[in-house]
Amino acid sequence: MNIIHYDSHFNANEWTVIVSFVVGMLVVLVLPRRFPKKIFAIYLLCGVFFGFFFDHTLSVLPVSFYDLNDSSKVELIDFLSHVMYATYSYIFFYLYDCLKIKPRFSLVYILPWAFISIGLEKVFSLLGVFHYLHGYNIFYSFVIYLVVLSLWVAFYHVIEAYGERKY
Repeated sequence: MNIIHYDSHFNANEWTVIVSFVVGMLVVLVLPRRFPKKIFAIYLLCGVFFGFFFDHTLSVLPVSFYDLNDSSKVELIDFLSHVMYATYSYIFFYLYDCLKIKPRFSLVYILPWAFISIGLEKVFSLLGVFHYLHGYNIFYSFVIYLVVLSLWVAFYHVIEAYGERKY
């Protein structure tokens, strides 16, 4: 049984979350406006929702496959780490729209994003943002990223088809 020793100091894991959030928000704010405000907000919320959903599904009892940051308890920095996913999702949708990816080439777009996600998660785990437990490893996350990114592509096409309709 692995015993994880958490630190209680403000250090690399907190700075990683803060810097990632700030840099991501700056990128989102600098990008030229591409979507109406409602859709802009929806694309931001996709990242927050899925990050929150999977982090709280996989990191709480009875499964508890990993912990975030300095303890297994929810802290303020954990909330910021969920909000950090907003910029990630927005950039995903933004580039998908900019590149005008056809549905049949979506997998070619999704796969690099899944590998980027794995790379970022690996860096974050090395910096203490994620602490894996009970045999969980990053390869399980790869499958989750493939599912989430595929759902996002499907959601993008639904929004494009029906998003601006008024009933």
